[in-house]
Amino acid sequence: MIDVILPVLDEAESLPWVLSRMPPGYRAVVVDNGSSDESGRIAADLGARVLLEPRRGFGAACYTGLVGARTEVVCFMDCDGSLDPGDLPVVCDPVAGGSAGLCLGARQPTSGAWAWHARLANRVLAAEVNRRMGLGLRDIGPMRAARRDALLGLDLRDRAFGWPLEMVLRASREGLAIREVPVAYHPRRGGRSKVTGTAVGTFRAIRDMGVHLASGAQPASAPAPADSLRSGGLPRGR
Repeated sequence: MIDVILPVLDEAESLPWVLSRMPPGYRAVVVDNGSSDESGRIAADLGARVLLEPRRGFGAACYTGLVGARTEVVCFMDCDGSLDPGDLPVVCDPVAGGSAGLCLGARQPTSGAWAWHARLANRVLAAEVNRRMGLGLRDIGPMRAARRDALLGLDLRDRAFGWPLEMVLRASREGLAIREVPVAYHPRRGGRSKVTGTAVGTFRAIRDMGVHLASGAQPASAPAPADSLRSGGLPRGR
């Protein structure tokens, strides 16, 4: 069994589709990050394990899911319907098989799936990461897999939008083999992305990630950047 951590904020429309497509052997761990549309209740009714993280922040929700996960290998993915859980084995198998310490899903967008400003920002970020770390990545993708103990050992500090990039930078510094595989990327199901669906959301994500690029992702013993740090709570089951 592999736990799939799904940070959720008002995803009631997309949850049924996402949870219904979870492959055999993969278990949904929904982290409700303060939803007002009963996302947590809906997820629980559909059989998902639900954790609560009331302190807002993408990284806060992801960290709570990581701490609360119960499997050796864990996956992360967005829960807005833009990513298909059916692609999880493609991302997870290199980690489970030992050929990668961290595997990222490189998004292959279908028509209308990726706003131009978000795609451009992601391309610039990936290019800068490659220049600094020599990784050859095409995407800092939200669908990813790694061993739980390895991620906890990275001592990730960001509790906002910088979490995905901090993970990649720290993993590279610690010598984890980073691999990338293609996954489909679709228009989200209902609502609008809180991260890359607006220019403001994209700017905030770039701002938070830029802190880590500027610092070079300090070793785990170094203090976290002040404006990216959020206190993370322990998960509370529901």
